[in-house]
Amino acid sequence: MAVHTEITPTEAADRLAIRELFDAYAHCADRRDAAGQKALFTDDTVFAVYMDGEGSEPSYVLHGREALTPVFDDLNRYDATTHFNGQSAVTIDGGDRATGESYTIAHHLYTENGTRMIMIASLRYLDTFAKIDGRWYFAERKLILDWSETRSRTTPAAPA
Repeated sequence: MAVHTEITPTEAADRLAIRELFDAYAHCADRRDAAGQKALFTDDTVFAVYMDGEGSEPSYVLHGREALTPVFDDLNRYDATTHFNGQSAVTIDGGDRATGESYTIAHHLYTENGTRMIMIASLRYLDTFAKIDGRWYFAERKLILDWSETRSRTTPAAPA
């Protein structure tokens, strides 16, 4: 990971914009804003999911922004989700391209056979970003499931 002793105002703005892109992705997921989430990607994006971890074959690969709709809509099966974004490392390449790795802990609440359940997932994203007309987008996103745990909640769910 790079250590910055000096940073230009442009690079600082780019780094902040990319961090806000990470956070907007999680916010849209938790608010079930599939249209907003898709808008964070380039038209020709590639989105790959690795449910068996890094080094495995992708569980699926989607091509193009519109192909993301069913994936983001699938979050509607959960009663609630909360994504906590952690550390990230970004390398900016030439001003309009960047790569990065970010970490997220995602909580997914749902009810199964009358029992309140929670699935917690440790996710890593390997990203390629493109700056188009002054705005950063995901050009390629690899979602890697590092681990997950599913268990019943010990306290009853409050009425919605």
